[in-house]
Amino acid sequence: MTQRTILITGAGSGFGKGAAIELARRGHSVVATTETQEQADALAAEHPELTTIKLDVTSSDDIAQAAGLEIDVLINNAGMGVMAPMATVPMDKVRASFDVNVFGMVELTQAVVPGMMERGSGRIINVSSVAGKLASPLTSPYCMTKHAVEAFTISLRGELAPHGIDVCKVNPGPYNTGFNDRMVDGITEHIAAGDEATFAANQMVRDIVLTDQLDPADVVTALANLVEADETPLETLLPEGIGELLQAMIDAQA
Repeated sequence: MTQRTILITGAGSGFGKGAAIELARRGHSVVATTETQEQADALAAEHPELTTIKLDVTSSDDIAQAAGLEIDVLINNAGMGVMAPMATVPMDKVRASFDVNVFGMVELTQAVVPGMMERGSGRIINVSSVAGKLASPLTSPYCMTKHAVEAFTISLRGELAPHGIDVCKVNPGPYNTGFNDRMVDGITEHIAAGDEATFAANQMVRDIVLTDQLDPADVVTALANLVEADETPLETLLPEGIGELLQAMIDAQA
């Protein structure tokens, strides 16, 4: 096995933390990045086998650090979840979601790609979501960002392939990392008093997203396997079989 240097954003918790630990266990050199220095210090104390740094993807100064690192694989995992009615969601939350989920991903990718192009090799793995394939009431602030990640990944894969750089994405469904719970729990603060129809829609979203959430170890393993794969598919939908369910839901909307 070839040892690779891997930079993972959003490694303080969830998929990012799990992937960092698993890849280090497999013998790779992992740069695990977190939004705050406190998170980086805590992760370093818990897992000294990782190289931990503060890298807030909304900070150009933080991102500039990555340009000087010889990164073989970039896992763009950092994410922010906002769900709310589009009629009442504060625009600062919409902008913040795009800053983290889209613009931060693009800017960090631009920081590491020149080094990959110079070496003639590299891999970029973007963590998207099933929300990038489908939208429904109250989910749009998050879904819009993940739809953008879909377009970014598809275009980038074609652009960078001639330079020896592979680009792919992972589209997880409802996994139990705490991310979904925080996102869904925030919906009610943006529903107007007395809007019973939207409160009913909110309950439906809660039931769909938070019921029987899955073990995130499946996504962690998938990310680690994609790092080590000789070739990658453009898309990895998780869990197995969810693609058919998504297509049925898309057909029903149509």
